[in-house]
Amino acid sequence: MDVGSRLKAVRKMHTLSQRELAKRAGVTNSTISMIEKNSVSPSVSSLKKVLSGIPMSLVTFFSLELDEEGYEPVIYRESDILPMEMGGVRMKVFGQFRQQKAMSFLDECYPPETDTGEEMLCHEGEEAGVVISGTLELIVGTDSYTLLPGDGYYFDSSRPHRFRNPSKDENCRLISCTTPANF
Repeated sequence: MDVGSRLKAVRKMHTLSQRELAKRAGVTNSTISMIEKNSVSPSVSSLKKVLSGIPMSLVTFFSLELDEEGYEPVIYRESDILPMEMGGVRMKVFGQFRQQKAMSFLDECYPPETDTGEEMLCHEGEEAGVVISGTLELIVGTDSYTLLPGDGYYFDSSRPHRFRNPSKDENCRLISCTTPANF
C-alpha cells in the first residue's frame, strides 16, 4: 500500500494543506511532505500522530476505500452496500464508509405491521423520501399521513416523527435521505 499517496488523498479529502495538518498534528511541514512523497516510511506511532490532526484512526486510514485519484467511491454496487436491521425494519445504507457524510441515503423495507418504534424520533436536520411500493404511515407531530407508491415526504426532523407499515400482508419499500448523517 502506498501510504504517502493515501495520506495525501485523506488530507485533501479533509481540505487540509500540508501546513495545516502539520500544525494540528504537532509535526513539521517537511514530515508531512516526506511521508506523502514516500521519502520516508513512517512508524506506526508517527503515522498515528499525523492522523490525530485529522482526526482519523489507523484502522480507518487503512480501510478507507479510495479510487485511483484518491477520492472516495462514487458508485456502490449491491455487494458494497451495508445491510442493517432494526426492529424488523431492513435498511441498505449507501456510502457508509464515507468520512465526511452530510447525509444518510437509505433503501428501506418495512415488513407488514413494522415501525420505527413506539417512541417518536426527533433530531436536528431534515428528512425526505419516496415510497416505491406498499403503504407507509408517516406521523409528524400530531398529524398522520398515508403515503402510497410515488408519494414522497420532506420535513424538518426536529419535529417528533415515526414511520409505520400499516399493511397486514405487503412490504413497504422507500428510498430516503436524512441529515445529518446518522447511519
